[in-house]
Amino acid sequence: MTKTYDTLHMGRSSIDLYSNDVGTPFVDIGSFAAYIGGSPTNISVGGRRLGLKTALLTAVGVDPVGDFILNFLDKEGVETQFIPRKKEHRSSAVVLGIEPPDKFPLMYYRDNCADINLTIDDVLAAPISDCKVFQFAGTNLSKEPSRSATMFAAEQVRQAGSKVVLDVDFRPDQWHDVRAFGVQVRAVLPLVDVVIGTEDEINAAMLDDPSKMSLTHSQVSDTKVAGDSRHNIEKMLQNNLEAVVEKVGAEGAKVHLPNGDVLDAAGFPVDIYNILGAGDAFGGGFLYGYVNGWDWYKSARLGNACGAIVVAKHGCANFMPTLDEVLAFVEPYGGLD
Repeated sequence: MTKTYDTLHMGRSSIDLYSNDVGTPFVDIGSFAAYIGGSPTNISVGGRRLGLKTALLTAVGVDPVGDFILNFLDKEGVETQFIPRKKEHRSSAVVLGIEPPDKFPLMYYRDNCADINLTIDDVLAAPISDCKVFQFAGTNLSKEPSRSATMFAAEQVRQAGSKVVLDVDFRPDQWHDVRAFGVQVRAVLPLVDVVIGTEDEINAAMLDDPSKMSLTHSQVSDTKVAGDSRHNIEKMLQNNLEAVVEKVGAEGAKVHLPNGDVLDAAGFPVDIYNILGAGDAFGGGFLYGYVNGWDWYKSARLGNACGAIVVAKHGCANFMPTLDEVLAFVEPYGGLD
């Protein structure tokens, strides 16, 4: 398949302010480091550093934060010419604390943000039929006009014969009612080829019993969602998916296939410094393998290696590895196979 871009990523972008005071309670933080963020944005950088030709469809305001985001992406070689600047909206921001091993508070500042106001016209101005893989995030579906624009994009990609990858990206506080998240994800699944998500994200997407998910976003403090993940994965696969890729943290990833097979791709042991962004690093690595025709296992192993490298760093996009760095990292573990 001859396409100009290996991957086109659609969705959130932001300036991410990471606490410099690792281990310090949030109220005592003294300073922050500024990076770029947003799941599709991070994944576009991860893929680019590995060698993919990536393009990003997000939106930023006519403001210094938008300048910051675009400047970083341009230096990385991610294609930014399709990113509209919306003067009536703001670039978004995220503030993050780091209290390892298991406390990583984060706050989104997305009121009137630019990227959730992507439109169908913005999609039509992007290379939607000129990419091998279109990847988007579940948060895209939280509000209009981004919801319709994303679903339109997925339709166009399928018609062009390319692949659609959904990163579930469950962010409870971005939804007026967390049950609406599952409604929207289930609506878009027939347009998707591969789903990437954690157990909690998969449960949230497929849990259609309102009695088991009755909290509004203001009552939800994390993404923990009870459910039978294997049953929910089976339901998800009934949408003619090629695979559901379940991220399982330090254990690595499980690739669930329509024939019932489950491929266990082991993770790589590292000391955890900051888990925020490790899943996006996995996405960049996995997509590199997927675009290049690698098998599911090896693609997931590359994703695991990228995630392991980033989880030991302070931030996310700024610390994505190159392919040479990944191969050097996995060599002591016997490589990716």
